[in-house]
Amino acid sequence: MTDLTLSISRTIKASPKAVYDAWLDPATIARFMAGGADQKVTEARTDPRVGGSFRIVMSSDKDIAHQGVYRDLVPHSLIRFTWDSPYSPADSEVTIRLSPMAEGTEIVLSQVRFLSEGARDGHRGGWTLILERLAAMLEAAHT
Repeated sequence: MTDLTLSISRTIKASPKAVYDAWLDPATIARFMAGGADQKVTEARTDPRVGGSFRIVMSSDKDIAHQGVYRDLVPHSLIRFTWDSPYSPADSEVTIRLSPMAEGTEIVLSQVRFLSEGARDGHRGGWTLILERLAAMLEAAHT
């Protein structure tokens, strides 16, 4: 089942620079990077360079650690990293592509390799909520 993929897109009313920077700053990540409605981020660490790692702990009734290594970083346009969590195989990978639009930034988030269809669907829900939180946070900052 590891050949499963997902892709989500959204337009955010913020510049590509603001969106890119949000994904790499631990203080900002702590504000939006929770994949469940009742979750919050209790730990966020990043070393935003190719080969650098990150660690994000999402917490509700239990702590769920997510970590990975940055594979590609192209300022304001691309972030690619491994995604290791209890619900994904160690070789899962996330790609975030940012494109400037008249109304802000189009973000396309793709993830490859999942343990099962259920795990993929759970990640789709989590990433959708994360993008909603990111959009709300950045759009509030620019109004």
